Amino acid sequence: MDQVCPTRQQKVDDQFSTTARSTVLRGKKNASYDKQAVFQLIDDLKLGHMAFMDKGSQCPVIIPMTFWRIDEHLYFHTLNKTRLDTLISNGAEVSISFAEASEWVLSKSAYHTSVNYRSAVLFCTGSRVDSPDEFDLAFQKIIDDIEPGRWSQVRPPNDKERKATALLKLTINEASFKSRTGGPNEDEEDLSLPVWNGTLPIDGPKGGGCPFQR
Repeated sequence: MDQVCPTRQQKVDDQFSTTARSTVLRGKKNASYDKQAVFQLIDDLKLGHMAFMDKGSQCPVIIPMTFWRIDEHLYFHTLNKTRLDTLISNGAEVSISFAEASEWVLSKSAYHTSVNYRSAVLFCTGSRVDSPDEFDLAFQKIIDDIEPGRWSQVRPPNDKERKATALLKLTINEASFKSRTGGPNEDEEDLSLPVWNGTLPIDGPKGGGCPFQR
C-alpha cells in the first residue's frame, strides 16, 4: 500500500496543514492555506486535473475530472474497476490542481505582463463509497449544484448504472492556494512609455488591439 508522505504539521481549523511539498515558495505574498479560499475555488470550477503515478507504465499521468465537495471531502466518479478506482481504493495518494484565469494584466513592459488568477494544489487520499445512501446523497449534491431541485425531477441511477459506477471520496491532506488581483506593476522609468496598460478580461475581444487604448 502506498504511504502518505511526509509527516504533517499540526492543523489549524481554518487552515490546511502543509509540508515542504505544499508550501508555496515562489510568489509567497500571493499564497495562503485558507480552507475557505480553496473550497470556494473548487465549488466555482468543479473541473480539476488529477495527477498520479500509473503503476503499469511507471509514468506520471494527469486527467481532467469533475470534482464536487461535501463539507471537507471531495467526490468524483469513474467506471467500476478502472485504474483510478483501484489506485485510490488501495491507498494511493493523488494530487489535484484547480485554476482559473480571469484577466490579462498588460504592462508597459513585457517583463511585468501578467495574469490575474486563482489556483489551488491539493494532495489527497480516499476510498470507494459503498453505502447506497451516501452514493445517492453525493450524486444529489452535484446535480442540485448544477440546477437546484433537479435531483427530484430526474431518474435516479438504476442497478446496472450503480454497478458500473465507482464513486470515490477524497480527504484533502494538504493544500495551498494562490491568487493575483489588481493592475500591472511598473518600473518608474517605463511610466512615460506611450503604450496602454491595465487589465483585460480573458474572454474579452480577440485581436484588433486593446479596446481601451488611448
